[in-house]
Amino acid sequence: MSQIQLTPAQRKVHRAEAHHLDPVVMVGGDGLTPAVMKEADASLNAHGLIKIRVFSDDRVAREAMFQTLADTLNAAPIQHIGKLLVLWRPKPELTKERAEDEDRKAGPRDVKVLKYSKRGGQRPEVKTLRVLGNQRLSPGGQVKRAKKPRLISAKKRSQT
Repeated sequence: MSQIQLTPAQRKVHRAEAHHLDPVVMVGGDGLTPAVMKEADASLNAHGLIKIRVFSDDRVAREAMFQTLADTLNAAPIQHIGKLLVLWRPKPELTKERAEDEDRKAGPRDVKVLKYSKRGGQRPEVKTLRVLGNQRLSPGGQVKRAKKPRLISAKKRSQT
């Protein structure tokens, strides 16, 4: 595999995005073990942009690790500052595996309701209500059950 080539402008954007990230993979004294490679690959699949911390004082060895990681994981080397390495790879497209779950009903959800005081100077009271799938929230903040469909007699059904 070969590493992804980026333009300097693209690299700059990814460097800015990686600024606030914490390292998700740590490379210890054993160097690049298969476990480290597997973890870095899983992190790239999950996040796309990752930071790797290397606990080695040898700069040449860190440079070699950076290039090796980029080549074997088919990732773009973004940045190498001190003991931090930043790699980027586009996230794989997720296939839709929820086809059998599409007929499911809505589950419970928590809704925040503001209840204003009759007097103007007080803060509104914040309530968190759990609304189930068969319930709805009325404009007044009341939880109401969904209405069941009305039963129609066989005689009326035959008339329509």
